[in-house]
Amino acid sequence: MSTTQSERLRGLLEPLVAARDLDLEEIEVTPAGKRRVLRIVVDSDEGVQLDECAELSREVSQVLDDSEVMGGAPYTLEVTSPGADRPLTELRHYRRAVGRLIKAQLHEGGELVARITAVDDAGLDLEVPGVKGRKPTTRRVSFDEIAKARVELEFSRKSDKSDKRDAQHDEKIDENKEEA
Repeated sequence: MSTTQSERLRGLLEPLVAARDLDLEEIEVTPAGKRRVLRIVVDSDEGVQLDECAELSREVSQVLDDSEVMGGAPYTLEVTSPGADRPLTELRHYRRAVGRLIKAQLHEGGELVARITAVDDAGLDLEVPGVKGRKPTTRRVSFDEIAKARVELEFSRKSDKSDKRDAQHDEKIDENKEEA
């Protein structure tokens, strides 16, 4: 995709996305046989629901149909949220990952797997899991030290008190639904 097309797409689509209180994370046009795929990735602090993607897709489709930015060649439009394995590259990505386990490659070499406990403009406060029964330790890492980072998927995370409260809350909602 030419820079000009990318800039035109971003200029056209960013107001639509922002009007829904979403962040336009990525715009990508890739060839797919005789067609192209226009993939628009959006996110927010609360996450993105499927219905929001569908509504935004209809709105984007209409705007694109009324403009010449995609040219005359056929394309497929995809509006999606970022995957769980998306790189953490912006301050807002780290803020959205508070409480999550991340794997970070450091500029000085080495790798760090830790849970984000807090984020500010300068860096991260992390809880590094203890090894072989030792207690976790805390560590401060500045953004300048991080070469790249991603959220680590956890399939069997030990629940803490807040997780138990969330589960109890969900059970009450389920009970209320059954009573209604």
